[in-house]
Amino acid sequence: MGMFSVSAVIMIAGTRGSYALAGAVTATGLAATAVVAPWTARLVDRHGQARIAVPASAVAALGSVALLLCVHYGAPDWTLFAAYAGTATTPNTGGMSRARWAHLLKRDTARLHTANSFEQAADELCFMCGPVLAALLCGALFPEAGTLVAVVLLLTGVLLFTAQRSTEPPARGRTDAGVPSPLRAPGIPPLLIAFLATGAVFGSMEVVTIAFADAQGHRSAAGVVLALQAAGSCAAGLVYGLYGLYGLRGLHGALRTTRAVERRVERRYVLGIAAMVPLVCLPLLAATLGGGLVAVGLALLVAGMATAPTMVTAMTLLQHRTPEGRLNEGMTLAVTGLLGGIACGAALGGWVVEHASAAAGYGVPGVAATTALLIALATASHPSPASLEGRGPSGPSNA
Repeated sequence: MGMFSVSAVIMIAGTRGSYALAGAVTATGLAATAVVAPWTARLVDRHGQARIAVPASAVAALGSVALLLCVHYGAPDWTLFAAYAGTATTPNTGGMSRARWAHLLKRDTARLHTANSFEQAADELCFMCGPVLAALLCGALFPEAGTLVAVVLLLTGVLLFTAQRSTEPPARGRTDAGVPSPLRAPGIPPLLIAFLATGAVFGSMEVVTIAFADAQGHRSAAGVVLALQAAGSCAAGLVYGLYGLYGLRGLHGALRTTRAVERRVERRYVLGIAAMVPLVCLPLLAATLGGGLVAVGLALLVAGMATAPTMVTAMTLLQHRTPEGRLNEGMTLAVTGLLGGIACGAALGGWVVEHASAAAGYGVPGVAATTALLIALATASHPSPASLEGRGPSGPSNA
């Protein structure tokens, strides 16, 4: 999944000569996913992961293949938007995996935190290797190679994942009809808005970095540079997982400690975004001061270190606030917010690159991170259903 966006940008920009078009097409696909993903997640909660994820992945794969064919045969620009929108059914495998951990470790908050940290580090590893592989394939073989290989890997991965039936949470059927939607749960809407702003950081950084590498005459190195950002995030996620394990150990049981855990996670979330603001400005500083691709890559490595801790605490906070029986839907809504932000960031980053410069485009992530921090500060300390009822999202002993 880490290959699709980079492959699409390189493929479209390389054949059509426009980063604005490439950013707009990927933004359209992400926006369509943001609309469709919650419905897919609701079906997953209701009917089970295996029954929904496999056909949903097949439909998304057809959308990617359609985009590839439209680019290869020089179809009109509007067909690119329509084809990439067809990838909207891509299932949230990260959310499904976290739902499995929450089901297996619902009685141990400390171990669940560690599991979430591991998942985030694994995600970052995928998004570290994905852009590198995509850039190498598109550069060494042909522009459509990255998308083609990504389709094969997506289908293979989903089939392997859904085959693990022993860890799959039970399907809820329609018994959760009386459970309120996560969108109406206290504290979740402002958290989703913050996810939107945070996603804009990631989306703009990706498009701008590809454009900056191209401007330096090293388009094939864009994947390596983006991988440095993911590497910093991956390392930080592993370290933060160990820290969180010891920091949360022993907090179990009662209403008082349930709220204490959530407040501690909320503080870490705000601190993570606060650290992200100055760090994502480092690539802008490196680029505007005349630094080359190496300097920008090192700046991205440091900037990435705030990503995983922020995402881990955000997902943990979401788990505390999501009503029981709607966990996969709640986490998919978070990913939807991220995707919507990535779409906006990609489009805005491409526009700034097209009308100003690649170096100036690095200002977009800084503005987006500052916006996310302001939202987090303004909406902090919202009570969750768990804290009001004296239980976590998976039962009385979850905290």
